[in-house]
Amino acid sequence: MIVTRRALLVGGAATVAATGIGGYAVLRGRDSGLSWAEGRLTSAHWPGRGVAWRLARPDPARVPSPRLVLALHGRGGNAGDAFDGLRLQDQVERLGIAIASVDGGERYWHPRKGDDTGALVIEDLLPEVRRHGIPAGPIGLVGWSMGGYGALWLRARYGPTVVGAVAAMSAALWTSPGASAAGAFDDREDFLAHDVFARTTDLARMPVSLACGTSDPFIAANRALAAKLPHAMTTFDAGGHDDGYWRPHGIRALEWCAAALAS
Repeated sequence: MIVTRRALLVGGAATVAATGIGGYAVLRGRDSGLSWAEGRLTSAHWPGRGVAWRLARPDPARVPSPRLVLALHGRGGNAGDAFDGLRLQDQVERLGIAIASVDGGERYWHPRKGDDTGALVIEDLLPEVRRHGIPAGPIGLVGWSMGGYGALWLRARYGPTVVGAVAAMSAALWTSPGASAAGAFDDREDFLAHDVFARTTDLARMPVSLACGTSDPFIAANRALAAKLPHAMTTFDAGGHDDGYWRPHGIRALEWCAAALAS
């Protein structure tokens, strides 16, 4: 476990006190009771690099077994976006949940030629987080843009025993291969093999939340997916494809996941 100055600054002005549980340092002060861990992992799913990850959780002495939500960033982002950008850590103590994130570059969280950042999330990051005192059990997934697509895909891929709830904000979705953004898929075959619209039967078997701004370029595709998932909770309201939309809706997504995981 590594606690860096960056982590301390994200947590606000604080002093550090070791908890002795899972190797954490508890930040006391403005974010009293919030614990941080971060590091790098190596993975055969994304060879040749050290992949940064971060974890925020309630003080283990107060919430020893929090449910876990994994946050998946947008294209070109990194593990810090969930915290430095959207400040999801502000909800950790209130909701009694842990939040983890990991670098995903621009790989769209699905199998590609030479890597699979989606498998990295579930098969590498999740065991690492478990070693830091997070109990076993189904997780929640919250993602925005590329991460929204990734959250939906990973739920369809791994099923309800691994993913108990998924909240996608402004999911990067396309209804045909030719409409997809350059670099999102390797080729037409890659798109068809990992098309979320082809997995709606799987997605219909679990809690799903969709949110998208009405000025977002992905609004039409998100509405199209919602039409295939009539059970999903949907929020299509004013906003664009940016942090200004994702910050408040990220709070709602975490609240929704926490409630779904507790039910």
